[in-house]
Amino acid sequence: METTAALVWSQFGLCVLLIGIAGVKLTDYGDSISDKTGMGGSWVGLVLIATVTSLPELATGVTASAVALLPDIAAGDVLGSCVYNLVLLAVLDLFSRRQPVLARVQRQHVIAAGFGIVLIGIASLGLIAAKADLPGVAGHLSWATPTIVLVYIIAIRTLHGYSEEEVEEFTDQEPDRLGQLSLREVSIRYAIAASVVIAAGIWLPYVSEDLATVMNWNQSFTGTMFTAFSTSIPELVVTLAALRIGAVDMAIGNVLGSNMFNILVLAVDDMVYTQGSFFADISSGHMASSLVAMIMTGIVIAAVYLRPRVRVLGIGSWPSLALFGLFALNTWLTFHLGADVAH
Repeated sequence: METTAALVWSQFGLCVLLIGIAGVKLTDYGDSISDKTGMGGSWVGLVLIATVTSLPELATGVTASAVALLPDIAAGDVLGSCVYNLVLLAVLDLFSRRQPVLARVQRQHVIAAGFGIVLIGIASLGLIAAKADLPGVAGHLSWATPTIVLVYIIAIRTLHGYSEEEVEEFTDQEPDRLGQLSLREVSIRYAIAASVVIAAGIWLPYVSEDLATVMNWNQSFTGTMFTAFSTSIPELVVTLAALRIGAVDMAIGNVLGSNMFNILVLAVDDMVYTQGSFFADISSGHMASSLVAMIMTGIVIAAVYLRPRVRVLGIGSWPSLALFGLFALNTWLTFHLGADVAH
């Protein structure tokens, strides 16, 4: 059967729908499991939810790297998700009519934001080193991969002590919404929802490859803009839900924590990609997303400290408008630079 644009867009829409519905359920079930097992008021519970919302990125990245051999889509998904997550903070600002959302959060979030910049920077250096043909640590493995894993572990341990109070406050506001179900029933539903997300994540790289072909786009662009959009839906749902109940710090923490985990996924992609150097085989155009994500995170840090309260033209604070502008710039840059693929 001939692959048409209409067919590919329909398949992409189905992937978005599956990840959207199953991702929402997965988050609800994961939250309920953490409550029923007593982890709800702990950092372990928060890590469980952060991991759940990043499951689509993990499934898509592993499939794209190890099975479909589409490293550009894997890298675009991770780095594009980081940019999507940060522009999500600007979207939250539009819903926070009382005052700009970044003026309401605790300053401890700069720690997670700072580690996010460090992790993205390490990944960027790994890409530059690979393009310069510098050797890795073992075979195809980049030196950036074990460094990312080590820094992520350090970040989690550092953030643990700062986040306990925040998690307990969120848990008090958001009780177990599935209290009528047993732990076994919730666990079964969790497994089913996870299976759907993983299946959609496995299918998504192939759909993205077909999308690039029928639309005559480069894979870096489809991975960054479309694959990343699909896999970022759970983060969107969790963040909006946290904002709805007034847990602004949890909303911000979810976004920044997901970005850290996304870079860890990039390290996993490098581990499972066996066709050569993952970082050498991806487009140099991904540097645009890396740099934009770091600049956007820097703006978030500045906004958390400066606490802007004035809305420009009554729309949003200057950090939010800057985040929207950088997102648009990244879209333009990725479209034009992504064709530079070094294979």
